[in-house]
Amino acid sequence: MIRLTLLLSFFIVIMASCKQPGKQTVTIRDTTITQQNAFSELFLDSADLEKHIAQQQLPDTIANRMRSFYNSRNYQFAWFTNDGLAEQAHAFWNLHNNYINLSQDSTIGDKQLHDRMVQFSEEDSLMNADKSEIIETEFLLTRHFFDYAQYAYAGTIDPSELQWHIPRKKINVMVLLDSLVASKGQNIDAWEPVNEMYKRMRQQLLVYRQIEQSGGWDSIPVTKKSIVPGDSGRAVLQLKKRLIASHDYTATDTSALYSKALNTAVQQMQKRFGFAEDGKVLPELVKQLNVSVTERIKQVLINMERIRWMPKEASGVRLVANIPEYKLHVLDGKKEVFNIDIVVGKTANKTVIFNDQLKYVVFSPYWNIPRSIVRNEILPAMQKNSNYLRVKNMEQTGFSNGLPIIRQKPGGSNALGKVKFIFPNNYNIYFHDTPAKTLFNKRERAFSHGCIRVAEPFKLAAYLLQDQPAWTQEKIAAAMNASKELWVPIQQPVPVVITYFTAWIDGEGLLNLRDDVYGLDNKLAERLFENLIP
Repeated sequence: MIRLTLLLSFFIVIMASCKQPGKQTVTIRDTTITQQNAFSELFLDSADLEKHIAQQQLPDTIANRMRSFYNSRNYQFAWFTNDGLAEQAHAFWNLHNNYINLSQDSTIGDKQLHDRMVQFSEEDSLMNADKSEIIETEFLLTRHFFDYAQYAYAGTIDPSELQWHIPRKKINVMVLLDSLVASKGQNIDAWEPVNEMYKRMRQQLLVYRQIEQSGGWDSIPVTKKSIVPGDSGRAVLQLKKRLIASHDYTATDTSALYSKALNTAVQQMQKRFGFAEDGKVLPELVKQLNVSVTERIKQVLINMERIRWMPKEASGVRLVANIPEYKLHVLDGKKEVFNIDIVVGKTANKTVIFNDQLKYVVFSPYWNIPRSIVRNEILPAMQKNSNYLRVKNMEQTGFSNGLPIIRQKPGGSNALGKVKFIFPNNYNIYFHDTPAKTLFNKRERAFSHGCIRVAEPFKLAAYLLQDQPAWTQEKIAAAMNASKELWVPIQQPVPVVITYFTAWIDGEGLLNLRDDVYGLDNKLAERLFENLIP
């Protein structure tokens, strides 16, 4: 079943994007643009811009960006024609207002510019306007576009401040504005520098805003008793009303019977929240259904912010682990090849959000036990039982800073299982097998010390080594059950992204929602919703 295909199609290790120059240099003036070949007969004087820069006391970076933009068009107006506001001005302002209305974020609002846009949207507005007012509005629109584009398309918050160590998408706002002007604001959907997942999430946000304005949905009483197919009564009727309110049950049947149509809708809800799709409405599912639409809107907005940090698209083979989903996705271009259940770090040992490149498959690995585990777990156990290392198939290989260096030898009891997958990084995080297979039967799987355990290590190893014919399935199986560690280099390193999304649209168009296992949604919400419109 395809799940995160659309979301994950744009993840890559080195995030490809246009880059803003570190030191802003000023573009040379393009004097080839004249009134004869310009889209508008209206031109500015460079002195007008310098006056605006001085009056507004603009910082050098913004001033030079303004100079570069207008030099590149020989001071042709970007937002006005002889008839008034140009088409691209109306298109941009419509985008701007839609963004504020949907996000309810007033940070990017500008009352002065809003009033001027209302004024210049009126018929014959140029005839009644002072020339200096038109020029000032031209410059204000350009500056506001630069701010808006950075804010709305690259994200409002620096992800590195929120334990997100994946390179942030960068956009070139001048190139973006040139493109908007050249297209006269047409085909905005293709022009916006956001990925397809962001657009789909925006549509879902619109649906939830409409539901919120209609009064939201009612809660369902949480009881110990489950609701199962064939049941009837008040609880079933309440369930139907709840799913009708969220547009998840569209059947005309409003009886108190748990029907086949309701079973289909319930299974869809179970998929949405990551439960087994068996049609049984357990108390845990009811608790998820009882979260208000206002809280779900915030969850969508939080994850839309994360999606804005991501590049527009990606290609090639890559591995993407989504922590709240407890899934590792193997992708090739826009296609999901397969996915694997995973166990991630517990809240006290969070799996780090970062990207790297997988370079080695290590069969029958040693487990070089981290110092923290040696200090907090191994040493106390050794003090109680002098044979602890032998019983656990471990050995001491030396000392370092007052602690013994301990590793677990290859074998069936090894905590890393029969194979590990190495993408060298500063966090000492990698994928690996595990002897604790029963953990994969749980819905929530945050149990490790930080590394990621995979449910189907053989399948992953075979896929990564498929371009090396010598590594047959038989040879892989033998290597996984050997008594000696063996490192096998990957011929072409594979990008790995470990990420954190609690809301996304899957390949079937369904909004998926997961619990905030590490509390990162809450931390982002504190920053993201500071300026919500009351």
